[in-house]
Amino acid sequence: MPVLGTKLHVPSPRRQLVPRPRLLDRLQAGQGSSPRLVLVCAPAGFGKTTLLAQWLAEAATDGARARSSVAWLSLDPGDADLRRFLTHLVAAARTAAPDAGAEALAMLAGDRDPAAEAVLVSLVNDLDAHAGPMVLALDDYHVIDASAVHDTVAFLLDHLPPRVTVAVATRADPPLRLSRLRARGELLEFRAADLRFTTAEAGAFLNEAMGLALEPALVAALEARTEGWPAGLQLAALTARGHAGSGVEGFVEAFGGSHRFVLDYLVDEVLDAQPEDVRAFLLHTSVLGQLAASLCDAVTGRADGQRMLEALDRDNLFVVPLDDHQRWYRYHHLFAEALRARLLAEQPDRPPALHRAASRWYAGSGLLEEAIGHALAAGDVEAAADLIERALPEARRHRHDRDIGTWLTALPDEVVRRRPVLSTQQAWMRLAEGDLDGVEVSLRHAERALESTPPAERAAGDDQLRTVPAWIAIYRASVAQARGDAGATAGHARRALELAEPEDHFARGGAAGFLGLAAWADGDLETAVDTFTQAIASLRAAGNVADALGSTVVLAELWQARGLPARARQLYEQALQTARTHPGVPLSTTGDLHVGLAGVLREQGELDAAEEQLRAGRALGDAASLPENRHRRHLARAGLLRARGDLDGALSELRQASSLYLPGFFPDVHPIPAAIARLQIALGHLDQAWDWARDHQVTPAGDLNYLGEFDHLTLARLLIAQHRADAGPGGLQDATGLLDRLLATARAAHRGASAVDAQLLLALAHDLRGRRAAALALLDDALAAAVPAGYARLFLDEGAPMQDLLRAAARRPRTGPLARALLAAGATVAAAPRGDATAPADALSDREAEVLRLLATDLTGPEIAARLFLSVNTFRTHTRHIFTKLDVTTRRAAVRRGAELGLL
Repeated sequence: MPVLGTKLHVPSPRRQLVPRPRLLDRLQAGQGSSPRLVLVCAPAGFGKTTLLAQWLAEAATDGARARSSVAWLSLDPGDADLRRFLTHLVAAARTAAPDAGAEALAMLAGDRDPAAEAVLVSLVNDLDAHAGPMVLALDDYHVIDASAVHDTVAFLLDHLPPRVTVAVATRADPPLRLSRLRARGELLEFRAADLRFTTAEAGAFLNEAMGLALEPALVAALEARTEGWPAGLQLAALTARGHAGSGVEGFVEAFGGSHRFVLDYLVDEVLDAQPEDVRAFLLHTSVLGQLAASLCDAVTGRADGQRMLEALDRDNLFVVPLDDHQRWYRYHHLFAEALRARLLAEQPDRPPALHRAASRWYAGSGLLEEAIGHALAAGDVEAAADLIERALPEARRHRHDRDIGTWLTALPDEVVRRRPVLSTQQAWMRLAEGDLDGVEVSLRHAERALESTPPAERAAGDDQLRTVPAWIAIYRASVAQARGDAGATAGHARRALELAEPEDHFARGGAAGFLGLAAWADGDLETAVDTFTQAIASLRAAGNVADALGSTVVLAELWQARGLPARARQLYEQALQTARTHPGVPLSTTGDLHVGLAGVLREQGELDAAEEQLRAGRALGDAASLPENRHRRHLARAGLLRARGDLDGALSELRQASSLYLPGFFPDVHPIPAAIARLQIALGHLDQAWDWARDHQVTPAGDLNYLGEFDHLTLARLLIAQHRADAGPGGLQDATGLLDRLLATARAAHRGASAVDAQLLLALAHDLRGRRAAALALLDDALAAAVPAGYARLFLDEGAPMQDLLRAAARRPRTGPLARALLAAGATVAAAPRGDATAPADALSDREAEVLRLLATDLTGPEIAARLFLSVNTFRTHTRHIFTKLDVTTRRAAVRRGAELGLL
């Protein structure tokens, strides 16, 4: 994203500047205490920007103390876009610390939005290495209305290096946890009461800066009537110049009213006092957000833009220089608003022509975003639509979704309907909003427009139009996938592949991806793997590294479902290495890769390594995952906690995952309600697990399909647990019958993970029926297929009954080494469910053994919890379990009993 350099310039000191030592002294003294935030908050026209600029000018040249590096960012409404805000924030920081921010800018250069926290972590680390003090000023912060930007600034404030201060000028309090900063003494505030001119300052401004010769009484009167409002005083001074002698006194006496009426009155007086050419220039250029000589010439039809801008600046007619070269200016915001209101009142038909001229100038300069804005303001929707079609490829490449949505919403529906490219883009926007019916409406409009518009009348380029049919089919595939219609998804995806040209790798990658999703939902994992492999190759050929890595998350999960966790791990590790060598890759991709790898490592029994991957994903923040994937971090965390024996903590994580779950394009092959039911079974809460089975109508005789496979395997566990609890004969027979069917179905479809799961559950069921030989034969097959492929926790999570079988298998020649390897990996974990009547009372889980060892030290409870990355409540739960299993009631007794049992 290009950086607008004029946003990074500290405004130049004005010739009419009034020294304000009372404020500057407070700022200098405050800077000595290194506040995190300097907040200058007051209504419009109180000199917030001027005060910051004056302070920073002194801070940069103060010879009495260490000079501060100064970074400045003038904000505008467009900075509500998080990527744009971050890009300009980093660029501003680099003006003060040129060695900082290179990595952060690289992160921002990708096609998708990166995680703000990761960008800031990189920037903060660079600033921490900066030698001297630094001030980062954010001007006009009140124009920001995006919570993502507010969260970003809050994170920055929380992690600032000690010698860096953020200064914010704003009309309203920003949502930045000011009370906490205030309580910590980290906030230096300036409010309207501080910024108001005193009578002495008003006198200096009116008489010295503005060249009036007012008596002290008149100065005091104006100061009282304006309440020291600097903008009001400036407007009053400009108006007073036209009143000589006693006229000034009459003007001062008549001066009053609310700020809005005072402003309207004074602007009227200022405008009326200007020569006609100046007045016309002011009115006609008021439609511009920024002023440059050639732009003004294009809008006014004159050739004196540079001279007029310099004259306005010289005469203090509310223009603000935006650079040091007298090239770019802007009007004071309130002055511009008043000028536009007067223009509409006097020349209501003129603004559209002015906006059209501005749009043509911006389009000719390659600034399409500004050109579109002025075309829309002119009401020239056809020109705006032409410009939007020109801007779309770049906007889509950089994922400027907010801008695209704003543009399309601003166009009349009939204009969008007539244009195939815009109708197709509208379908994509509706898809993102979840309006599936609206997607089809837009796609039909696109098809009709494509058929009915002669080539000579098409505004979009041929390259764009050629891609439309394929994308129509892709979006139809996405709607079918969202509705769970795998057959329709596959049909539309195949059609897209037929329509996409051989060199259109982006469309071909998207189509192949949906073909793979359809196969996945049908349980055809071989086809799903093949098509996703093709999709990734196409996306890489298109140069779309981000989407290729995102698709790797799916491919790795498919390999795991086929029974090859080791292959999934290899894919995750390779993808993360690629992400590290492509700093522009969106961090949402990287976050999902970390979470996926954590799940595989957990399955392979490498719990500490899995914890590290989850930490890495968590450090990137919520923005590091796509919205529909954010629940997965909690699923992975739940699996890790279960492996460590913290079943209550695992259940809490699953409930958090459930609250975050959003249906997406991926098949829901591991439903969270079933995962919760599995934990309820492990905890001995069988009644709650049966509630799940009834609510979801999961029965032993139900039809089998891939999307219900996880549910049926969960039901088999419930039937086995129920038999173990009450020894009823029917449940175990139902379980074995269901598992026989599941095993046959999974084997036929080459779904290795489900096949192994069914085998080990059948082994447990046969063992419960007293058929140890049959159980061991089944376990032999499961071990031979699963352990070399990378499985461990699938066995160990079944607790003491499985460990008993594994000990028997360890003595068998065929699979003895595999069984012994699993037993060694599990060590004392045995994740024995609390409700499992077969679990010995004194069998400590792996995590409980860790807690017991630390209980023998001098660490406090909270310190132990922190050492093990547990909450205090979870630590207390482990402690209660230890006391129960060791039959003690105090910490000292637990340590003594542990020593007696050789557990320490």
